[in-house]
Amino acid sequence: MRPYLALLIGLLALPAQALPPATPQGDGYAVLIISRERLEVATPCEIGLYLQDQLAGRLHQGQSVSFNLPPGEVSLRMSTLGSDRCQPGISTPDSQRISLTAGEVRRYRIALSTAGLYLLAAPSSQ
Repeated sequence: MRPYLALLIGLLALPAQALPPATPQGDGYAVLIISRERLEVATPCEIGLYLQDQLAGRLHQGQSVSFNLPPGEVSLRMSTLGSDRCQPGISTPDSQRISLTAGEVRRYRIALSTAGLYLLAAPSSQ
């Protein structure tokens, strides 16, 4: 029984030794924070956030969402969600490309222009 116990303890210790040490740069991830301020986009509709063309979040007025993402380029687009009056129409909204580096924290606010929804860089002191 003792040889099996020693073998079991030895096998359980292997995965702990195989893990790489944590890096001071946030373990290779970047943080993307997107907020919807109450006055920037005056619509009762939800705003859907799509990362790499997949719905990743929904924002109502005054809400924010954060994502831990690998470094590199991210495709992000936004669209209104909800009832018929909230649907954006036939065309697909344009996407924005954001380049992220490991350990970076990037903050954006959602804004609205005549061309549609877009991201506006937010001050880092928030």
